[in-house]
Amino acid sequence: MDREFLIDLFADFGPVTIRKMFSGHGISVEGVNFALALRAGLFFRADEVTIPDFEAEGSKPFQYSTRAKTVLVNSYWELPARLFDDSEELARWARAALAAARRAKVKKRPKGKKVANKPAKKVTKPARARKTSTKKASARKRAKRTA
Repeated sequence: MDREFLIDLFADFGPVTIRKMFSGHGISVEGVNFALALRAGLFFRADEVTIPDFEAEGSKPFQYSTRAKTVLVNSYWELPARLFDDSEELARWARAALAAARRAKVKKRPKGKKVANKPAKKVTKPARARKTSTKKASARKRAKRTA
């Protein structure tokens, strides 16, 4: 699936951002990724609300194989093939996938700097009390002996 095909596919849904991702494309709206177009097919974001719809259509979750095992990604499910011919129905599924992606984003803890309750006090030692590295101290001792 190339970019032009995906843009046409989502025409009834509305404008989407398509960017290269893995071996295909990530499809997002307002920075929220809700679909993956990969060699294996088109996968929509799913959660406990939308997974029953995918199961009812006989869809499977996205999976990939590593050298050691097969990894099942239950948060992305294959889009039913019949939706490629029904752009209005595809738009409804895309809206549900976007809603699932937004719900997942809300569940995640916000990434940000940790804010301490009190500013940390800076503790400095007087210059004489600071430890020097053992290599530097050894070199100073040797220099004093030879002088």
